[in-house]
Amino acid sequence: MAEYVRVCAQSELPQPGHLLEYTAGGRVLCVANVEGAICVLDGICPHEGGPLGEGTIEDGRVVCPWHAYAFDVHTGEAKDDPEVKADILRARVVNGELHVML
Repeated sequence: MAEYVRVCAQSELPQPGHLLEYTAGGRVLCVANVEGAICVLDGICPHEGGPLGEGTIEDGRVVCPWHAYAFDVHTGEAKDDPEVKADILRARVVNGELHVML
């Protein structure tokens, strides 16, 4: 059964326009701050396993550092390949901590 799991303190969240990699509940996560909105994706690129949390943010997409696949932070869809999609996780900040649904 899915449940919310603590990822980090709110003070540890990335600044706007940046992303960071975290591990929670045995999963690698990519936490992105897109214009102040915190978005969480599976941290492993579905294209070839690259570390999304080490990538960049461009036009509301997380860009994988390995092959530049760009994933929409709201839908997970790859910009140039609709067959490839990153998992988007529900996230919330509660009592100064980021939690994600795993």
